[in-house]
Amino acid sequence: MPHDSAPASEPVLMQLSVPIRSEQRALTAGLVRPISADTGAAEILELTAGDETVSEFLVRIAHGDTGFIARTDSGERAVAIVAATVAALMGEDIRAALAAPDIAFLTGLKQPAIDALHEVLLAIESADPDAITHSLRVFDA
Repeated sequence: MPHDSAPASEPVLMQLSVPIRSEQRALTAGLVRPISADTGAAEILELTAGDETVSEFLVRIAHGDTGFIARTDSGERAVAIVAATVAALMGEDIRAALAAPDIAFLTGLKQPAIDALHEVLLAIESADPDAITHSLRVFDA
C-alpha cells in the first residue's frame, strides 16, 4: 500500500474576536420608581383596574409608540403586569398572564424580548418602591 509522502498542510492562522454584545439587562432592572408627576408622553395604567380593563389597555398600547407607566402598591400586581405585557407583545393570552404569571418562562426570556418589554413598560411606579422591588425579585432566579 503506497504511503502518501506529501507534507501535511500548514495551519491557517485566523484572527477570532469576541462578538460584540449589547449590554445585558435583567427583566425588571430599573423598572421600579417612586410615583412621579412627570410622565412625559407615556400613558398611566392604574393597576387597581380590573383584568379586563388592563387587558384592553395592553392590547392597544403593546404596539404603540409611547409605552406606559404602571402604578401599583401591590407586589402581586407588579409581577402580573410584567407577565401581561410580555403576553401582549407576543400575542398570547393577557388575562391568563395576569391571573397566573409563568415565572419560569419569563426568567428565560432572551435579551431582545427583555428590550421589547422595556420599550413598552417604561416603569412601575409605587408609593412603596422597595416593596415592589422585593416582589419583582421572583424574576431574579
